[in-house]
Amino acid sequence: MCGCFCTIYTAGLQIACIVGEPVVIDVNKVEAARNGDKDCFAQVYECIAPDLYKVALYTLGNAHDAEDVVSETFIEAYRGIANLRDASSFKAWMMKILSVRCKRKVAEYVKHKNTFDIEGFMTTLSDETDLGQDISEQVTVLGALSRLNSKERQIIALSVLQGYSNKEIAQILGSPQGTVSSKLHRSLVKLRKMLDAGELAGK
Repeated sequence: MCGCFCTIYTAGLQIACIVGEPVVIDVNKVEAARNGDKDCFAQVYECIAPDLYKVALYTLGNAHDAEDVVSETFIEAYRGIANLRDASSFKAWMMKILSVRCKRKVAEYVKHKNTFDIEGFMTTLSDETDLGQDISEQVTVLGALSRLNSKERQIIALSVLQGYSNKEIAQILGSPQGTVSSKLHRSLVKLRKMLDAGELAGK
């Protein structure tokens, strides 16, 4: 059991160090946004936008498409903010909208046989963040991520990068908690094995 935990923790740690800590949303501003305050909506959105983009980028692996789904998420959230029941769940609510948009984009990928753009993903992520890692390690981790499917990358992003619990991820994705838990475990173990085995091109 300890070995499995260490495998998951180590793989997750390598991914988590690529980006910073998730932000905390001002609930009072969310309440004001629910009541029609456009400035407050803009402020809370600006706080969460980088996290939305990172999750979209990890899920889709394409900077342009990530920007598109985040923009679509903004529009849908702006139109529906008054219907948000609990201001404290604003971030999870936004992530759920983003998830639906990402699913639609992935469906387009399947239809058009699109692939994960590892080179574009690497360049974009390097431009957006201070990775704080050796470049070869960055390539190794991101290359391993590119071998996972979009659902696996999304779950890892929500768990490792955003710190959501399996229960919260299940609510965001509309999936059973047990399914999320098993997929997260399998995805991180798979990722860890790829990193250990050095199965990436150029290794």
